Amino acid sequence: MTTVFILLALFGLLLIGIPVAFALAGLGFGLLVVGGFSPLMLPQGLLSAADSFVLIAVPLFLLMSNVLLKGGVGRDLFAAVQSWVGHWPGGLAVATILSCGIFAAISGSSVATAATIGTVAIPEMTARGYPRRFVLGLLAAGGTLGILIPPSIPMIVFGVITEESIISLFLAGIGPGLILIVLFVLYSMVFARFAADYEPSARATWEERWTTLRRASPTILLAVLVIAGIYAGVFTPTEAAAVGFLGALVVVGVVLRTLDWPKLRDAVMEAMTTTVAILLIVAGAKVFGKAITLYRIPQDISVFLTEHVSSPAFFVLLVGLVLLVMGLVLEALSMMLIMVPVLSGALFALGIDPIWFGVFFVIMVECALITPPVGLNLYVIQAVGRATMGEVSSGVWPFLALMLASVLLIYLLPDIALYVPFKL
Repeated sequence: MTTVFILLALFGLLLIGIPVAFALAGLGFGLLVVGGFSPLMLPQGLLSAADSFVLIAVPLFLLMSNVLLKGGVGRDLFAAVQSWVGHWPGGLAVATILSCGIFAAISGSSVATAATIGTVAIPEMTARGYPRRFVLGLLAAGGTLGILIPPSIPMIVFGVITEESIISLFLAGIGPGLILIVLFVLYSMVFARFAADYEPSARATWEERWTTLRRASPTILLAVLVIAGIYAGVFTPTEAAAVGFLGALVVVGVVLRTLDWPKLRDAVMEAMTTTVAILLIVAGAKVFGKAITLYRIPQDISVFLTEHVSSPAFFVLLVGLVLLVMGLVLEALSMMLIMVPVLSGALFALGIDPIWFGVFFVIMVECALITPPVGLNLYVIQAVGRATMGEVSSGVWPFLALMLASVLLIYLLPDIALYVPFKL
């Protein structure tokens, strides 16, 4: 009964408009006081949330992605990819997805990926006659690759919560990320073949291809450096974020010379704003997590699930449905910080690999990013494309279905996620 009351109180606070960080911290502190525990656990929880070497990667990855965004690398990247695949059926759509995938390998942020590529791709695709709703949905969905293909800020947070290897989580995201890119590309080509009335792009000359590739090569090499450094064990995720940020400054400040001091200031301020919001939610979740642990709520839920849910398949289905519903009213990071501490105990009892579950959880979080009314990527694309929420929302449903299909695929073939981190 206590568990139900606490969860209802939390969702009640969220529904009346209390910010997630303050709802979590306030309810957690209230539970500590009512339960007779020391109020000093509040500042201790806040301090322990901020005192994490791994979480330093969050502002560094945000700085890197914002510097690249302000430096305009999206245009060079899109032009290079377009020159190679633009003449395919639905070539601009294919180039958009591939550009999102490459930028995702640098930024770790869905918002930065959607904004960077969307700024360039939306005008180009609409000018060539692609249906506007398809374009907006494509960019909203393509942006979600930013938190699946490593590096990934939500995977860092998941690793901090569960104390799992962040490098293993990063590597586990590679296979599902590539699967999702393939599904998006195939759908875009089929859509262009049967449904779209658009103007195909002319085949680029080899000279044009090599020229645009040279222009985009510093950005591509930066992505390779970050991923290869993590995979080879040269960098920890935090060190990779620092190297990536330094590399971004070199790429746009020295090589391309597209970053000036006002743009750098804006990038730093935007990264700082997002970082503060994330760390406040993490700190609030730490206090709430401490309180519900003292009340034995995760243990009670774990026991309830293991007694009433004997099948891992049913557990995954149940969690997926809950996350889809929560995604209608909560943003991605909040869902992760509320749900993962509660569910992690049941994973071991049901024999579910926590690394696999992390990938599954992130894909479901991706779905939340494009489900109305609070899907963050919807608002980003609405602003970039100067569209209505109805236009963006109506365009994402086919891509949402493909993302759910990828969840089914990695459930049936878990090695898609687990082969790279554990068998290579």
